Amino acid sequence: MPETPDPLDEFPRQAARTRGFSLGVPRAFTVSPDGERVVYLRTKTGDDPVSCLWAFDVSGAKERLVFDPGAEEAERDLTDAERARRERARERSSGVTSYATDDSVRRAVFTVGGRMFLANLVEGSARELSAPGPVDDPRLDPAGERIAFVVDGAMHVRDIEGGVRELASSDAPDTSWGLAEFVAAEEMDRFRGHWWSPDGSMLAAEHVDERDVLVWHISDPTDPAAEPRAVRYPQAGTNNAVVTLWVFDVATGERVEVAWDHEAFPYLSRVHWGERAPLLLLVQTRDQRTVRLLEADAATGGTSLVVERSDPQWIDLPEEAPVRLSDGRVVDVVADRDADTYRLTVAGESVTPPGLQVRAVLSAGDGVLFRASDGDPTEIHLWRWTQDGADRLSEEPGVHAGAEGGDALVRTSATVHSARSVATVMRRGKVVGEIENVSEVSVVEPRPRFLTLGERELPAALLLPGGREPDGPLPVLMDPYGGPHWARVLKAAGAHLTSQWFADNGFAVLVVDGRGVDGRGPAWDREVYRDFTVTLEDQVDGLHAAAERFEFLDLGRVGIRGWSFGGELAAMALLRRPDVFHAGVVGAPVIDQHLYDTFYTERYLGLPDEEPEAYRRSSPLFDAASLSRPMLLIHGLADDNVFVANSLRLSAALFEAGRWHELVLIPNATHLTRSTAVTENILRVQLDFLQRSLGP
Repeated sequence: MPETPDPLDEFPRQAARTRGFSLGVPRAFTVSPDGERVVYLRTKTGDDPVSCLWAFDVSGAKERLVFDPGAEEAERDLTDAERARRERARERSSGVTSYATDDSVRRAVFTVGGRMFLANLVEGSARELSAPGPVDDPRLDPAGERIAFVVDGAMHVRDIEGGVRELASSDAPDTSWGLAEFVAAEEMDRFRGHWWSPDGSMLAAEHVDERDVLVWHISDPTDPAAEPRAVRYPQAGTNNAVVTLWVFDVATGERVEVAWDHEAFPYLSRVHWGERAPLLLLVQTRDQRTVRLLEADAATGGTSLVVERSDPQWIDLPEEAPVRLSDGRVVDVVADRDADTYRLTVAGESVTPPGLQVRAVLSAGDGVLFRASDGDPTEIHLWRWTQDGADRLSEEPGVHAGAEGGDALVRTSATVHSARSVATVMRRGKVVGEIENVSEVSVVEPRPRFLTLGERELPAALLLPGGREPDGPLPVLMDPYGGPHWARVLKAAGAHLTSQWFADNGFAVLVVDGRGVDGRGPAWDREVYRDFTVTLEDQVDGLHAAAERFEFLDLGRVGIRGWSFGGELAAMALLRRPDVFHAGVVGAPVIDQHLYDTFYTERYLGLPDEEPEAYRRSSPLFDAASLSRPMLLIHGLADDNVFVANSLRLSAALFEAGRWHELVLIPNATHLTRSTAVTENILRVQLDFLQRSLGP
């Protein structure tokens, strides 16, 4: 008989092969307005990297495959814009990675390898459509008769059964039409750059001019003959892309520019064109303290003010808001500073109670489907608001989301009882069936224990070897993200798989969400304003509070690991609190805040020329000479989000100060690597380093 694989040895390989157990999970749901169909993406198996387009027949409770791109076509001839979109969206699969439908959800359009396909969602078939070149971001008009798409930065429209017309071409190098600019996709969660009018006669499209944005370079040192790749990167304190919005008459090709005060409000943060209502756009000041919601006259480009809001620190951009209800009223999420609550508003009036923290709007029609936390930031529930009030649609503690159309609802639920999420289809409140999740079952079983720690009541999760308290002391591994947004402490077993693997290898793993992490309200989020070091204070406080409760936590052997902001936090821990932290893994960190982008960095720290101390205080680079503990520094050389210059500058400063450290540089790896071998060995090299440094 073959030997049973050792789960501790198998897990890194399995986690890499399954792209973090994301393959095989149904996602990107769209429900038809008649409630008959649910459309979604999913790979065929838990280790198949190719996403396919599927449809679930609600009446028959049966799914069918609409389109399978095949492994050979899935990654062929991707455009630069599509590669960038996938990186910004942290897309882990290949194949059909996004799609757009008509209003009736009878048709869908998508690309595979730059080729454009049209799917008949009723019949379950698809065919390729011709285009003048590799296609980016195709979108059907509401009636499903025409498609708007981008080819090499030029805006095109195609009649499904007719020809292709170019509406606007790129007028200079580093300009484009119809695609979201870097900061919109990376920081605003706006991934699109064109929008159909409700009747399909007009198209709003953004124009992006990056000519004044800094040029940075990404090189491949393994190929000395390869020319470095130039990218436009809006470094903090430097020029952003110039973004304008235009409305095209699709029949004539004539266009008008939408007018607003671009100098005062350079950011185009949201665009929405609802049924029987004017075009809406949300524009924002560079310091992000003021937004204006504007209505635009599509014929003239003139705008009128709907509302202006300001905040002494910053205005948040909720997901999928502002939008309109079917009756035209505007739905938004607003920080009520008096109630310390993110509240859902309709026509400017709060419709959710104080204390219910609205975290995202999912859709709006006759009512609003949204996600919110009610007192416990570790749980995110699905809610619906109607004129009768707000009702919670999920019961079990966990992380829930959903989509709806007509009388049908898809509710996705991730709970502590299973590492696999469940997608339940309901009609008129009754369960119709489940959309199959074919992701692999992890060889590691997560057993998080949820805690509230210290005076600030920090949410935390403690993971122990086998889920059991030990007989003797254990080295501690802090495992945070720890920065703005991106909560790690969630009541969903799948969120703790990697932490459990480290625990099963002999560590007490402690995950702490500190100030700035979402779910607790505007005041909590704004504790990081002008100072990221408070995030380190919370990790220390959480550790000490846990040690008071659990005597087996060995405070003489404390490590920390993190990626991105978590890596930055790990670097600060080693350099500034060596009395607490004895070893650390610093992954893809922002080491010098001057080296990150405008929108994110300036929101929290301001402009570097105006707030030099905030930048210095929040940049671990300037403390390199104080390193006295083992450090493992890891970075991908092709990272176009957090550039490898961060880690290289830290490594150089450490070396010049005689502070020895370990450095792993990974060729061709971006901020989120998709290579199976690289992903596996990133885990293994961390474990090896931590075991050598802390000696469990």
